[in-house]
Amino acid sequence: MSAVLIAGAGPTGLTLACGLAAAGVPVRVVDAADGPSTTSRANILHARGVEVLDRIGALGDLRERSLQPMGMTMHAARRELATMRFLPDRREATQALFVSQAAIEARLRRRLVGLGVGVEWGTAVEGAVQDADGVTVRLAGGATARVDWLVGCDGAHSRVRDLAGIPFPGVPVVEQFLLADVHADWDRDRSTSAGWFHRDGMLLAMPMPDDAGDLWRLMANVAPTGERLAPPQIVARLAEVLAKRAGERGIGIRDVVWTSVFRVQRRLTDDYRRGRLLLAGDAAHIHSPIGGQGMNTGVGDAENLAWKLALVVAGRADPALLDTYTAERRPLATRVVRRTTTTTRLLLGEGVLSRFVRNRVLVPLLRRPGVQRRATRDAAQLWVSYRRGPLGGWGRTPRPGDRLRDRPCRRDDGTASRLHRELGPAWALLAHPEADVGGVLDVARAHLGSERVVVLRDPTTAGALLVRPDAHLAARADVASVRRWSGAAGVASPGTHPQLGPASTTWRGVASCPHPSHPRAGCLTLDTTALRCASWWSGAPGWSGVPRSPRCTLRVTRPCRWPGRPASTS
Repeated sequence: MSAVLIAGAGPTGLTLACGLAAAGVPVRVVDAADGPSTTSRANILHARGVEVLDRIGALGDLRERSLQPMGMTMHAARRELATMRFLPDRREATQALFVSQAAIEARLRRRLVGLGVGVEWGTAVEGAVQDADGVTVRLAGGATARVDWLVGCDGAHSRVRDLAGIPFPGVPVVEQFLLADVHADWDRDRSTSAGWFHRDGMLLAMPMPDDAGDLWRLMANVAPTGERLAPPQIVARLAEVLAKRAGERGIGIRDVVWTSVFRVQRRLTDDYRRGRLLLAGDAAHIHSPIGGQGMNTGVGDAENLAWKLALVVAGRADPALLDTYTAERRPLATRVVRRTTTTTRLLLGEGVLSRFVRNRVLVPLLRRPGVQRRATRDAAQLWVSYRRGPLGGWGRTPRPGDRLRDRPCRRDDGTASRLHRELGPAWALLAHPEADVGGVLDVARAHLGSERVVVLRDPTTAGALLVRPDAHLAARADVASVRRWSGAAGVASPGTHPQLGPASTTWRGVASCPHPSHPRAGCLTLDTTALRCASWWSGAPGWSGVPRSPRCTLRVTRPCRWPGRPASTS
């Protein structure tokens, strides 16, 4: 039986499947489509997404097949306003790639097959009923599957989201966009994309990687007419827009690869989890395509969820760890939705005043290298940190939750490697060559699995750091810090409480939980196999059914002052 069923074989679902399969989790991937898509909704993978694919072993030759994104030249009618260039952070080992979504999906499928998992095409999820032990999923054709977890990576119209009963609130941003990927005789420079602003709307032209070197993506917002446009009508309308907004006439469009008519909306779920049903990617958030953040954010969701779900399936973590998935990823999605909406509305210039400010003030600012570097880094998502989330922390940098840059290091046997190469599904204990990590290594492996923690040596690292599979810092690696982190995450070695020690130890004391809905303190005697406050308070009078939380960590604070009081037990 598969432990996890993933609905949707796009970049998000395939990334999640690769992460789980690499961690040894039995996983099944289904998709309602008849087969892989040969067209590409997205055409850029920013640096964060490139990192993720590299960590899960799916990057392959995508660097060699991509175009190097140089930037975008913006015009008002035929007058050039500015060229916004990509200025990546040279301290980072990974940069963005102009590559088609279809090529990315093909590489992910190849990696997944190498892990022993294939995609089941023409298999839609039609129903799901969850109970305390798992989910019964009804598939197209009447078949059923019994799994522990169901994850919806099935896009904006997610069936899994509907089955989970998770609302998807939002509003439209642009009523209608036309898109066409075409082979064309056009002598325009392909080193940059181009954008034209007009009082009627915006037009974008982006070079797409292909062998012939003449593939372009044309995209423009137009007033909706209510009629259903066929591909030839879409191309003809875009040719009119090219002439009117850009002054480009007589472009020889020889072949149409793909066309689409779509409405830009901003929508975001309040929660990515409802019991044993989870959401990732477009199933949880959609926004304007301006900025190319959709695929980047989706594969980031998948990587974050993969290592947490792997621990839960392996029985090494309480299911409450999955609540940290929403807590860590939703703030980023909120920012992406807001920023892409603001940028889109700004570029569309709805009104004379807004067009003046756009053309005369804001767009010219994009000539400045400092502005370009900041915009490039913002799009890359390499700045993302979870330090303010439930698994984050304070102290000197890097703080728990911060992303660690890739860097050269050495394995304990002396062989050369790199930090990110060793991660996913593994955890890394990154330490100074002279640091003694014996004790903390034993604790980390006891909690996470003896085969899942590798020791890496780096002379620039002070002390030791426990690094998550997604390259974020879990904890500064001393025994107490690792145990504290494990307690917050609900991760424990078999028979061990992350704070109270090995099983068979009996504590009598006053325990408290920081969750605001839970009792502040209670006198109890418990065996240390209790992992979460909900597990023992649920047995106390008046406290059954207390909601669980990632912050529900049992803390024994002082010896019991009322030895005669009746004890609650785990």
